[in-house]
Amino acid sequence: MKISRRKLLKYITFTAGALSCSCEKAISYWTKEQGQDIPFHLDVSLGQNIDPIFHLLSRAGYGPWPGELAQAKKLGAKNWLEEQLDPQSIENSLCNLRARRFETIYHKPGDCYEYKKPVLREEITRHTFLHALYSKRQLFEVMVNFWSDHLNIYLEKGDCIYLKASDDRLVIRQHALGNFRDLIRASAVSPAMLVYLDGKENKKSQENDIPNENYARELLELHTLGVHGGYTQQDVKELARCLTGWRIRKNWGRGEVYFNDKLHDNGEKQLLGHKIPAKGGINDLERVLDIVCFHPATAQNIASKLAKRFISDEPSENIIQKLAQTFLKSKGDIKTVLRQLFLSDEFFASSGQKFKRPFRYLISLLRLLGADTHAHRSLLSFLGKMGQDPFQYPTPDGYPDESTIWMGTMLWRWNIAFAAASNKLPSTRLPLQKLAQAIGVEPQKIPDLEKVFPYLIGRLPSETEKEIFDEYIQEKPNKNELLGLILASPAFQRY
Repeated sequence: MKISRRKLLKYITFTAGALSCSCEKAISYWTKEQGQDIPFHLDVSLGQNIDPIFHLLSRAGYGPWPGELAQAKKLGAKNWLEEQLDPQSIENSLCNLRARRFETIYHKPGDCYEYKKPVLREEITRHTFLHALYSKRQLFEVMVNFWSDHLNIYLEKGDCIYLKASDDRLVIRQHALGNFRDLIRASAVSPAMLVYLDGKENKKSQENDIPNENYARELLELHTLGVHGGYTQQDVKELARCLTGWRIRKNWGRGEVYFNDKLHDNGEKQLLGHKIPAKGGINDLERVLDIVCFHPATAQNIASKLAKRFISDEPSENIIQKLAQTFLKSKGDIKTVLRQLFLSDEFFASSGQKFKRPFRYLISLLRLLGADTHAHRSLLSFLGKMGQDPFQYPTPDGYPDESTIWMGTMLWRWNIAFAAASNKLPSTRLPLQKLAQAIGVEPQKIPDLEKVFPYLIGRLPSETEKEIFDEYIQEKPNKNELLGLILASPAFQRY
């Protein structure tokens, strides 16, 4: 990022006076100075159907930040997607300025034991939230969210709270747009996963020892083949035998993972019709991953989950098969599969059909309104009230995608919507007046529905929607009411 000398001096001068007051104020000021602000003018989508680029940014990201829709339109869908598929090429320093302050995110697992649990919990939650909100690498962030559900780890089980930050950094974020086998391999030997699914308890030191099957079962049922993948209980047992011997250091090098051959079952195994020779030792894991990660059922499972997350709760068999075939041909290359998904006819035909989960609802609202926040607990508490605090889902299947699960969160969404419209969201500043001016709303007047609605939804309101909103505004002629009503409306709950 190129910074002018004048702006740098201005920042230094401001920061010197601001540090004694608040580092966060200095960061907010600096990010605004460097462009994390509302443009002078914002175009709105004036079609009857959701604008295709608005739809792309809403699904392959968390919705457009003010001004990003126009930038994406200039690039076009294909070029925007290619840029997002190469996240390292996207300058992201303003996001990092807000999110890098949480030191426990970058520690080795053993170092995190020096911190109290509330500190660890707060830092990983705020780090996750701020990246989703401010990162320009939006596709990367939604895939981090996807794989965090797919390889879910409950923060409150055992020592997971001390180990999850490194799992997030070295497993999920490192491989979110990489290769599927590499992702599963990293997860299999992650200390957080070994604790969460009891892999560290899986050993055979004596002839009558029975392997712990917890991780083996979830590796087949959730992470790879899927519940209908055709494996048997005997496959689970054989897989558990293959995975014996992985341990976590308790003292020197605390939190590090190592393999103890003396605790490994070195007998011959049979997994999904494949023979795994005796005395394979540590290489049994590699043989297992080659079998399960490139299995046709795994391709079907991952294709189905991606289609459900990004296209429809009930995607067509046609798109699932296309994605599955691409998964197999590319040997699990995640970028190749996503490229086909987001440029497919099925994807662009599905606009406005998915129901926003609570995390997406709050992030999309804050992004569209150009929010300035540092994600304090007073704001993040809404996620807990709506049932989707990051890393707080207790079972291995992760937060569900199905819309019916989240319908009970509407009251809290309405509270958030009208709090935002009145600029009363806790620990958050919304530049509502500047935003209104940018979309052509005259100061001190009731906003024009056909300007505010398209900006937030990506299309013009239907005749029915016009009647409902007009009737409501006539009863409550307050300039904040329209914004709150749209943010609480069924149209904004979907994307």
